[in-house]
Amino acid sequence: MTLQWLAISLLLKTTTAFLGGKDSISGDDDDENLPPSNGIGAPGDQTPITDPDDGEANPIAEEIFSSWALFILLFLLISALWSSYYLTQRKIRAVHETVLSIFYGMVIGLIIRLLPGHYIQDSVTFNSSYFFNILLPPIILNSGYELNQRNFFNNIGSILTFAIPGTLISAIVLGIILFIWTSLGLENIHISFVDALSVGATLSATDPVTILSIFNAYKVDPKLYTIIFGESLLNDAISIVMFETCQKFHDKPAKASSFFEGLGSFLMTFSVSLLIGVLVGILVALLLKHTYIRRFPQIETCIVLLVAYESYFFSNGCHMSGIVSLLFCGITLKHYAYYNMSRRTQVAIKYIFQLLARLSENFIFIYLGLALFTEVELVYKPLLIIITAISICVSRWCAVFPLSHAVNWVHKQRVKRKAVYNSGSSLTSFNPDEIPDEIPYQYQMMTFWAGLRGAVGVALAMGMKGEYKFTLLATVLVVVVLTVIVFGGTTAGMLEILNIKTGCADENSEDSDDEFDIETPRVVSSLPSYTDNPNNGSSNDNNNNINRGVDNRQSFRETVGSLFSNDQWFQNFDEQVLKPVFLDQPTGGMTNSMSRQHSPARQLADLNLSNRNE
Repeated sequence: MTLQWLAISLLLKTTTAFLGGKDSISGDDDDENLPPSNGIGAPGDQTPITDPDDGEANPIAEEIFSSWALFILLFLLISALWSSYYLTQRKIRAVHETVLSIFYGMVIGLIIRLLPGHYIQDSVTFNSSYFFNILLPPIILNSGYELNQRNFFNNIGSILTFAIPGTLISAIVLGIILFIWTSLGLENIHISFVDALSVGATLSATDPVTILSIFNAYKVDPKLYTIIFGESLLNDAISIVMFETCQKFHDKPAKASSFFEGLGSFLMTFSVSLLIGVLVGILVALLLKHTYIRRFPQIETCIVLLVAYESYFFSNGCHMSGIVSLLFCGITLKHYAYYNMSRRTQVAIKYIFQLLARLSENFIFIYLGLALFTEVELVYKPLLIIITAISICVSRWCAVFPLSHAVNWVHKQRVKRKAVYNSGSSLTSFNPDEIPDEIPYQYQMMTFWAGLRGAVGVALAMGMKGEYKFTLLATVLVVVVLTVIVFGGTTAGMLEILNIKTGCADENSEDSDDEFDIETPRVVSSLPSYTDNPNNGSSNDNNNNINRGVDNRQSFRETVGSLFSNDQWFQNFDEQVLKPVFLDQPTGGMTNSMSRQHSPARQLADLNLSNRNE
């Protein structure tokens, strides 16, 4: 009899739960946590979204909504990449895939916002932790690794001028304008000067991915490309350090000593982060040189990638700048460790870095478009957004044109002094107007136009504190999207208006995709052809082949030589001391006496062994 009553009671509870009544199956039975008989998410599935006992989300429901969120994000990513393919096939260069990525994200974000429920909306919301730990590192690492070192160091003066003083000027001017505007109280917003500088720091980070991609398509002068690219690389790190410094003084009275304290903190963070990145890159070079890991290309590739990422997280863990560390780690890897890698690892590393960076860039812009509608806590102030957008143009102008004039003046003075030194004439005999500008007006205007703001600013804005956090975050987000769409979408037209030369061939190009033929072993491209007897063949032909391989590794020699034109101490130090220590096959005087580790016989043996291992 008791069993009958239990069966009837269980039947009533099940019926009530199915009909949507208040009574449901008791949590003691744990039946609600089991998957339905007709499959998860199938029609008729009545799996509750939240646990009625404690209100927490049901794991099965979380898995369902997470799957839908990932499906949506991957669908958007596929759409962006397919659009890129279509634009490339149709030779449509005026529109870039990043603009389309933002547009796709905005459309889907609006649809998600209008749909009932908030679980998918919460799953696709912009997360600053994901951005800094997953999406940003591949972009920075690939930028440093693929950096044309010759062009970069040839223009290092202009790059550092725009990246350091330019970023500081941009942040301060923007912060002052926002502080004055909010002090008027027209929209009931009152922020401190430190908070205003924090917003200035977030919006001083440029991200000209769209413009640089269009530059590549049009083959713009490599000098202009390098200046804009180099500035964006460094000012991301500088803006992050500035923002973190400003946040340290949040809710604290600003003093005169605060400026010097912040400046000292910035210089220390930048220097230590740079040192960490260089040391990690050198460590990888030595590891590859003194071991036989090149015989196992798969393990070698994994270790190079993971150790590079370690520099980023170690630097962040030490309260330094992971971006600076990863950037210079990538540069050092390409300058030293690259030539100690097996041929297969060289190919794999190049394309893995490019692949991860491409996916991350598109994902970031999709995220930005989604965030406009999925961030439910944002507070939009139209006047503040308009003033901020105008202020960005003003601050960018203050950072570009005065500093460009300063760079041109210094360049002309250096040219005059060199001419006087070589000819023995006086300074008064030279007319400064006859010396061409280092940065012509057209390049200055294009540099101004390339001041797009990116996802770094949005991620930093999420870390702001105070009463008006969501108001400032909404402002930063809208301004970032506007700059990408407006400035990025009009880049092709500006190139024509400014009459900037296109179709330029980069004579300093260090390598190309054509060089990386997977089927071609490394010893064929950089070393003489060897059969069973390595001594066969002409010695002159062998030396010519070796020298051809060495010529590919002369980028840093010439770049630093231009930087230290009067005193080439670093070039000599690099060639005579550093490269013999870090490279298997050093350049310069070590060419004809190749080291034991990287001898042709060893390379051929390594290649054969790696083929057998595979």
